[in-house]
Amino acid sequence: MSDDFASKSLFEHLVRGGVGFGALVGSMALIPVIGPVGLLLLPVGVVALRGCPMCWAIGLTQTLSRGRLRRSCADGQCKLTVSDTHRVAS
Repeated sequence: MSDDFASKSLFEHLVRGGVGFGALVGSMALIPVIGPVGLLLLPVGVVALRGCPMCWAIGLTQTLSRGRLRRSCADGQCKLTVSDTHRVAS
């Protein structure tokens, strides 16, 4: 899994989501008020979400798991493990 859609921090990612989803909803909601000019918000939403809402959701999971999960591959098999520094004490 690459970090193509992850953000540097959770706060940054949530702000991007707010701007992106707000722009997408606003572009449709403003059509009755200001006409097709409201559609100019669509590219803002798409750029903020880095392509699509699913891309944003993938980035959210990548941002949350960054540094917590480790993938290692050996002998043609890959394994996903929890990092020792992020284990929860029982």
